[in-house]
Amino acid sequence: MHIPVLQKEVLEIFDPKPNQNFIDCTIGEGGHSLAILEKTAPEGKILGIDWDQEMIKSLMSKVESLKLRRRLILVNDSFVNLKEIVKKESFKDVKGILLDLGISSWHLEKSGRGFSFQQDEPLDMRYNQNSKLTAEKILNEWSEKEIEKILKEYGEERFAKRISKKIVEERKIKPIRTTFQLVEIIKKAIPSWYHTRFSGYPKIHFATRTFQALRIAVNDELENLKKVLPQALEILERNGKLVVISFHSLEDRIVKNFFKDYSHGRIRIPERSEVAPFACKIITKKPIRPSAEEMKSNPRSRSARLRSALKL
Repeated sequence: MHIPVLQKEVLEIFDPKPNQNFIDCTIGEGGHSLAILEKTAPEGKILGIDWDQEMIKSLMSKVESLKLRRRLILVNDSFVNLKEIVKKESFKDVKGILLDLGISSWHLEKSGRGFSFQQDEPLDMRYNQNSKLTAEKILNEWSEKEIEKILKEYGEERFAKRISKKIVEERKIKPIRTTFQLVEIIKKAIPSWYHTRFSGYPKIHFATRTFQALRIAVNDELENLKKVLPQALEILERNGKLVVISFHSLEDRIVKNFFKDYSHGRIRIPERSEVAPFACKIITKKPIRPSAEEMKSNPRSRSARLRSALKL
């Protein structure tokens, strides 16, 4: 069962009222959105976006049975295109925008795309099945240096060099096709003491960082986050709120720096050589973390960090 991370905290920050409109840029299984819709009845709407067509189809069936279809607009697209989506759907008066950057339980347990190292599956890792880049392609075609770079930068993997070298050695013998193959390669590459203990804090499996790095690279997650944040702030009504839940230190740093930059007033947008006519006030001076109770009931929430800001 999908358990929305930090749902209570999201509702407290948004404080949704009847007839208000919100956007969920990563609607997934709809946990946060359905809770918001309860508060915004009778006429409040949510624009729900997801890159994965399977997630949209599943949620559409769910909301039909709940008789919420009129108030929930579902779009299968990347949130990178947020402004275009909002314009196309004529979605206005937005009081809050949510970005939950975590991977859903469905992707880990049921998608069959190799997101989890605990099941033997093809190394796909694409949210959007129309994308050409897969984890398998990276592992079998990218250079040792390129693989090392993503493991180091996106996974913050201390043994990135050793793992990338072993990947290149092993693929010469046999193409790397499955998750279990990759786990065995990682195990061979790292010191023996590293398999018998969990690495880092919070405690994680030794393959976690490699799988995380590959997923981020396949879906270009960090660049997409950088592109959506200014769009979200621009779309919000004055005093609207932007809430971002990240699960990776690099994601959290991007959000933190974005809020910091825009809280200083109007800043120049480099890619468009213009000045942003909006700013924000940081609501969460420090990121909100899940309670001990939530981490116990939902261990996957342990690395979640919530940051939020108010549009001025």
